[in-house]
Amino acid sequence: MDPQTRPFRSVLYIPGSKPRALDKARGLPVDAIIFDLEDAVTAEEKANARDTLKQALAQGGYGDRVRIVRINGLDTEWGADDAAAMRDMEADAVLLPKVGAAADIDALAAITGDLPVWAMMETPLGMLNAAEIAAHPRLQGMVMGTNDLAKDLNTRFRADRMPLMAGLGLCLLAARAHGRIIVDGVYNAFKDDEGLAAECAQGRDMGFDGKTLIHPAQVDVTNAAFAPSEAEIDLARRQIAAFDAAEAAGQGVAVVDGRIVENLHVATARAVLAKAEAIEALQAG
Repeated sequence: MDPQTRPFRSVLYIPGSKPRALDKARGLPVDAIIFDLEDAVTAEEKANARDTLKQALAQGGYGDRVRIVRINGLDTEWGADDAAAMRDMEADAVLLPKVGAAADIDALAAITGDLPVWAMMETPLGMLNAAEIAAHPRLQGMVMGTNDLAKDLNTRFRADRMPLMAGLGLCLLAARAHGRIIVDGVYNAFKDDEGLAAECAQGRDMGFDGKTLIHPAQVDVTNAAFAPSEAEIDLARRQIAAFDAAEAAGQGVAVVDGRIVENLHVATARAVLAKAEAIEALQAG
């Protein structure tokens, strides 16, 4: 499935050092997995985690889930070895932490070659350089690292995430300007379904493709939030039908539920139906 059209509703972090978690991930209904060699792995486990993950990916069983590996930064003692290991690891993309400029992706691509790159957007410098990062030809997607960003900004926690809105908005603009996938940051309270649903709704309203998750318990809420609802699917079908009928009658606009429907609305409606069909195909697989 084309990564630009396939769903990225739920993107779950899995520690690369834990065989049991790596095995469990094979059966989870997530759209993508970030196999983590960075924050989720202690310094003592870094080298072993690289080998453990390589073996798990070689074993397969992850189906249609997109396999993304988050390596350690190239400014750490493990980053270069992680990047070199990616050249023969059964992964779909490599995720680089704390990307601050397009030059960081150049440095990674010099090691990983043609493998698609995802960028962790989690620093003030990354926010300011989001446009040049998104424009990099090797870049496929962006992941918001809201915990690190909040730390660097010295913000207080707010349920409405107002202190983070400037950064979130800059990255969204950059991703959309260059046709990149972009997923929202994690929700830390993994037992709080109501809070998770509210933050998912906010992220979906803003335009994110999906959300990163820290626990399998968050998957169902997130998948539902970032999938078209039955009402949205029904409206999309009615908008397309009404517009087609209007065009056949020689008119450039239609009216559905008292609202004007033009070309741009039809394009959005077709995208809604395409996403619903892609989700259905994933679930059938």
